[in-house]
Amino acid sequence: MRKSTTFERIQSADYPAFEKAFGLYETAFPLHERRTREKQVGVMGHPEYHFTLIWEGEAFAGIFLFWEGPDFRYVEHFAISEALRGKGLGAEALRLLQGEGKDLLLEIDPPVEEVSIRRQHFYEKQGFRANPWQHIHPPYRPGFRGHELVVMTWPEGWTKERYDRFADYLKGTVMADCGEI
Repeated sequence: MRKSTTFERIQSADYPAFEKAFGLYETAFPLHERRTREKQVGVMGHPEYHFTLIWEGEAFAGIFLFWEGPDFRYVEHFAISEALRGKGLGAEALRLLQGEGKDLLLEIDPPVEEVSIRRQHFYEKQGFRANPWQHIHPPYRPGFRGHELVVMTWPEGWTKERYDRFADYLKGTVMADCGEI
């Protein structure tokens, strides 16, 4: 019998499961795609930022780190614990987020090798669409450059004007704590 999947937003590193969640964040994303610990803890207090734990029953299962934009949710980071991958939990967590009724946006690496192609197919199966707009994500840390990503949106593709509003939100709000590099 499948346990229920639930979300829990935390706003402090003092929360008991924060260390486990931050450990997943560090192992699931390369250095250039994540904030420093200090900046991650600092941004947790932003009213639009959601550091969300994914639970499978009583077990920690993953993270959804997203922003409540003006007319969308931007999923900045999403990861399922390695031991639970391939069991449908990621798809279930996305369905729960989709069921909350806000348009969603996330970014993936360009689909050029096996892992990134599988990732794009996974999101397409969940109803996401790749958008044609060239997108360079700003750097999170000094010493790194922005990196090219593919913007995927749900439930439909976005116009260039809507993408441009997101790009402004990304630079002006999401990445405000990272400063100009």
